[in-house]
Amino acid sequence: MAKKRKEFVHLVAEESFENLMELRRGKSLQEELEVTIYREKQRVRVNPWKVDPEDDASYWEGMHQKLLQVDALPEEQKEEELKKILRKIVQRYSEEIAGHFNPSQYHVTKTLVTIGFGRLLNAARVKGPWSVFSNQLDLDDKIHIKGKVDELRRLAKIGTVVMVPTHYSNLDSVLIGWVIQFLGLPPFIYGAGLNLFNLKIFSYFMNSVGAYKVDRRKKNPLYLETLKAYSTIAIREGCHSLFFPGGTRSRSGKIEKQLKLGLLGTAIEAQRQVFQSLDEEQKQNKVFIVPVAINYHFVLEAPSLINDYLKRKGQQKYYEENDEYTTSYKISKFLLKFFTRGSDISVTIGDGMDVLGNYVDTRGNSLDKHGQVIDIRDYFKSNGEVTENLQREQEYNRILGKKIVEEFHRHNRIFSSQLVAYVAFRMLGRIHKHLDLYGLLRIQDDDLILNYEDFKAKFQEIVDVLKEKNARGEVGLADHMFKADMDEVISLGLKNLGMYHATIPVVKNKQGNIEVQSMNLLYYYHNKVLGYDLEKYF
Repeated sequence: MAKKRKEFVHLVAEESFENLMELRRGKSLQEELEVTIYREKQRVRVNPWKVDPEDDASYWEGMHQKLLQVDALPEEQKEEELKKILRKIVQRYSEEIAGHFNPSQYHVTKTLVTIGFGRLLNAARVKGPWSVFSNQLDLDDKIHIKGKVDELRRLAKIGTVVMVPTHYSNLDSVLIGWVIQFLGLPPFIYGAGLNLFNLKIFSYFMNSVGAYKVDRRKKNPLYLETLKAYSTIAIREGCHSLFFPGGTRSRSGKIEKQLKLGLLGTAIEAQRQVFQSLDEEQKQNKVFIVPVAINYHFVLEAPSLINDYLKRKGQQKYYEENDEYTTSYKISKFLLKFFTRGSDISVTIGDGMDVLGNYVDTRGNSLDKHGQVIDIRDYFKSNGEVTENLQREQEYNRILGKKIVEEFHRHNRIFSSQLVAYVAFRMLGRIHKHLDLYGLLRIQDDDLILNYEDFKAKFQEIVDVLKEKNARGEVGLADHMFKADMDEVISLGLKNLGMYHATIPVVKNKQGNIEVQSMNLLYYYHNKVLGYDLEKYF
């Protein structure tokens, strides 16, 4: 892909063009172009980013003028000129989206990330200004990689892996990049939000590993079809791929339930195209979906994310407060404090699946619910031939999305910090059951204190329930959740919960009771434990 980037980009543009012409279904090409160009001019004027091309404004104005000139042409020439404009636009989009993977830069970057993470983590163990130069601490001492690691390695050797992680922080992309190289996996292409390229610290990293850019400001069909074509072709040709199916960071802190199925559908489309190929060797190139659950004790952007969520959900009921970190300096400062304060990170590799959501064995064979081997090629056939059927594939996509959500919940490893937040928020909700969510978020002072012994008893009860669920494989638990001393578990949760935020969500006060200092942040971290039917215990 890197060696033939120009040809690859051209192929993306050509397939996008053909798909758009086929998908018109009677719609006017001129009208589609008019709407796209109008939206792009609005984007340039209202919402420009530093990472945008320097000629953005002049380019779209030029396209607008070309479209105006088409009106003066005879009808028989109009269609051809409109097609030329369409080709130019999808070619530009293809260039914008395409990554710039460079093998030598990739090796340099992964070395720097490994050293950088290691030095930062050393500072958590070895005190003193020179601790960042110590080799005492291994990265896996603080970044816990759990789950089906060996299975992932095997699948990467026999097929094409599409990794789909949960998404909470801008740190996720760097973290997953480190995990990929730490596990000895081949490079993966990334679908990374274009906004990350505004930050220099992430921009260099993303460009070096060949991330392709996803601009969520662009909602027009021309851009979305080009993006889908890029992902489909890459997977079809055997590039391991990674994208966040939630589409963006979880604003609420909840595990994603409503996935963006557009890019996810490209894995299904790529698998069908492989089955359709006349190349017998390529037909064996199976596509595997591997969910990944990421977890942190705290999330840097939590204050601004939850404010954004509450504002959208409550509209006039809620007033926004801004607390975002948007510069490379602030991100760097966060990374240093994040690691030096010793907070654990968990990355759980889920079970490998095929594009229909069936589990696969170590040889990549698809298994039905009874554990019997099945050939999923049959699910893409009509009258004995593998055929394209958009309605059928949309249904497969919906099924796959639902299965990924289930896997996210099953492999999520709950931390003590999140359970502290969950129990505290639920206990307050029980006490003030006459209030709705926004009323509850506004309570303050004496109403935000919980008796420690009552809190501890409820915390113990919920831990016992979660251990039962863990034994049944319904949820993961961090290792520290199995400590016998519940006071120690709670203390660890209080220590880690929101440790970097200006206002700590919850503390133990001088009287030894649980005191909430930020209901918004408490709600955010509480949300990570939703989805396990624990509410009935309150």
